[in-house]
Order: sequence, then C-alpha cells, then structure tokens
Amino acid sequence: MKIVSLDIGGTAIKYGIFFDGKISNINETDTNAKLGGENLFNTVCKIINTFDDFDYIAISTAGQVNPLEGYIIYANENIPNYTGVQLKKRLEEIYKVPVFVENDVNAMALGEGYFGAGKDEKDFLCLTYGTGIGGAIVVNREIYYGNSFSAGEFGSIITHGDVRKEKWGYFDGSYEKYASVTALVQKAAELNSSYKNGRILFESIEKDGVKPLINDWIDEVLLGLVTLIHLFNPSCIILGGGIMAQPYVIERIQGQIYDRIMPNYRNVNIKNAQLSNEAGMYGAVTKVIG
Repeated sequence: MKIVSLDIGGTAIKYGIFFDGKISNINETDTNAKLGGENLFNTVCKIINTFDDFDYIAISTAGQVNPLEGYIIYANENIPNYTGVQLKKRLEEIYKVPVFVENDVNAMALGEGYFGAGKDEKDFLCLTYGTGIGGAIVVNREIYYGNSFSAGEFGSIITHGDVRKEKWGYFDGSYEKYASVTALVQKAAELNSSYKNGRILFESIEKDGVKPLINDWIDEVLLGLVTLIHLFNPSCIILGGGIMAQPYVIERIQGQIYDRIMPNYRNVNIKNAQLSNEAGMYGAVTKVIG
C-alpha cells in the first residue's frame, strides 16, 4: 500500500510517499498562498503527478476542515479563496483513489499519537506555537472535533480579560496575541530590530534583556497551559512548533507548570513533539492506516 502524503502550510507544501511504515522521497515546494485556493489546488495536482503508483492520497492542510467530506470550511486571507475548496471530491474525480483530508494541527496530533511523543498515550492535548497557536484534542486516540469540526481553537482562549473588555475582536486579549511566536518576535523587535525570528533571538539569549523577554513570553505560554490543564485534566500535553525544540523553553515550562496548578492536576506529563516538520504528513497517513 502506497500513500501520497501532503502537508499544506501557508508557506510551503511538504510531500512524500508512505510505504512500508515510513515516508520517503520527502520534498517541499512554495505554497504561493497569496495566489489563492485554485492555484494551490493546481499545485497539489502537479505534486501528485510526480508519483506514478499509489493507492491513496492523504492531506494535512491549513484551515478549518470537514474531514468527512474533505473540504475547507474556512481559511483566512493568508490563503485567499481557499474556503470551500473541495479537495477530496475533486482529487478523487481526477485520480480515482480514496482521498483523506485533515486540519494541520489535528494531523500533527494524530502523527504524534501514532508515531511520536503520544504513541503511549490514549488521551492528550496537542498545541503548536508559531505564527498563531493551534490546538487539538485527542480522546481514545481519536480527534475530538466538536459540533462543527473546529474544537481545539486554543489560540482564542482569553488570557488577558482586561484587554478583552476594551476591544471585541475575536482574538483581542487572547492566548495567541500574547503567547504565539509572532507575539514574542514583535516584543523582541522593540528591544532590538535585528531580532527578526525566534532562531536569531535564541542565539542571542545571553545578551542584555533577551532572557527576561523570553521568560516573560514563557509566562504567557504557561497562562494558557494552566487554563487548559484545569479545564481538561489531561494526562499529557504535547507541545510543537519549532520554538518548542529549544531546550530552554520546554525545560522552563516543565520546571514551572506544576507549582501553578492544583495538586490533584499535577500528574500531567508535558512533552515535546518528536516528529518535527514531518508530523503533518505522518498524521495525514493515519487517516488511512489508523
């Protein structure tokens, strides 16, 4: 059984072929997201056409997804006109093989649950920190989708109610506004304009003002995690996104979280994601083999 697996992100599309328990021939190409949903669909077809022999197509994608019908419920303007694109229906018509489509953070959680940090966990939460904050809820090794396939929008939980009282946008006062990597880099730029991304910032961690800035950001990360732990009482939380691969971040989170939660919630295990950039591709594959 061979599965073409794609992970569609706002910047790049990663893809490969799953066979005999692993993904090989991994490659990536620019999403060219600003060119819109139809251009993206055509790019997906060009990628699939590079594979000669396969039995399934599995897709992890940005945007809110209806995984039963395989279409995009909603995508913001990072990918214009992607909302409503019928990936499953159109690709099945073209390639005559079954197609499976899943939201990217849900796919990451499934990948980690099947192949990575969550393979010994039946239930867990998964969060990824980047441009925004994405979340997924895994119950009995399956995604909990909620009423409209959109459960786990952890980035929009309110961590700064005083701001929320003054403004009424969806993300005003939200976790994402304060604990995403975007928020960290914006604060860092106020300190030094050369701190343009997380990598540069952590390379400069011993310079004046950088470590306190990072510590303040980690406190924002902890605010959301404390809320989620008391809400879900999970046995495990898996943290993903490139910044969580920084040992300083995950070690500080693990070192401080337990003093901030009630004693009977402290059996939660905070883990780093293991599959890195391949989690979405592996997660998409689980829709076929899981």
